Amino acid sequence: MKKQDIIKLAVLSALVIIVYIPTFIWMIDRWSAKDTYYSHGFLVPLISGFIVWLKRKQLAQLKVEPSAWGWLLFISGILIQGVSALWRVHFSSGFSLLLVIPGVVLLSLGKKFLRELGFALAFLVFMLPLPLVAIAQLSFNLKIFAAQISVKVVNLIGVPAIRQGSVIRTMHSYLMVEDPCSGIRSLIALIALGALMAYFASISRIKKIALFVSSVPIAIASNVVRIVSLSLVSEMYGAKWSTGFFHDMMGILVFVFAFVGLTLVNKILE
Repeated sequence: MKKQDIIKLAVLSALVIIVYIPTFIWMIDRWSAKDTYYSHGFLVPLISGFIVWLKRKQLAQLKVEPSAWGWLLFISGILIQGVSALWRVHFSSGFSLLLVIPGVVLLSLGKKFLRELGFALAFLVFMLPLPLVAIAQLSFNLKIFAAQISVKVVNLIGVPAIRQGSVIRTMHSYLMVEDPCSGIRSLIALIALGALMAYFASISRIKKIALFVSSVPIAIASNVVRIVSLSLVSEMYGAKWSTGFFHDMMGILVFVFAFVGLTLVNKILE
């Protein structure tokens, strides 16, 4: 890289950091909030940075050819950021980063670098918390859907059960499927994991898409397994046994089940 290219990259990067300080603070607050659905947000930039590091040899061989098309992305993102800051709409402010960062890459390095860094930059979308209204609506729908499927599974096993709202009632006990059990936390995190596994998988592009898409039903199915297990434990040993240690353990196992499921799908596609 020429000295002037390095200076341009440094100046634009510094400008972005300064302009987006309130946005970064908002994201960190959401990532670290109690009962957050985005605790994985801290890992996303690190993973993107690691992917860039893995590509260091390929990047070193590319010729720096700054593209003026970067101004289109950069200015569009800054305008969205300005309107978002004025109206204090944090989500659109975070979204504008997905325009500004590629814009900086184009302006400083060129199209070949942007193409090589495409996935690492796109992966940053998983660090952006959804609006709370969207989270609440999605969580409610997932909660009801998971409860419906779980009741059918419990009945198929031979344990009579009915659903009343988000409450699963068996003959001698009940289980309340609350928002943390909706599966939205695991769904968001596992979609990100599915994207990573698809990216690194040695399969065709169509199969990569199939692997990525499979992360959604796998995440939902893993959460249903968790709810069914808690319902059965509640029926056999009492409602108190479906909380505490066993409840938390099943929450961890959801990710284990989903990882195994994604791995199996990957093997099948290979």
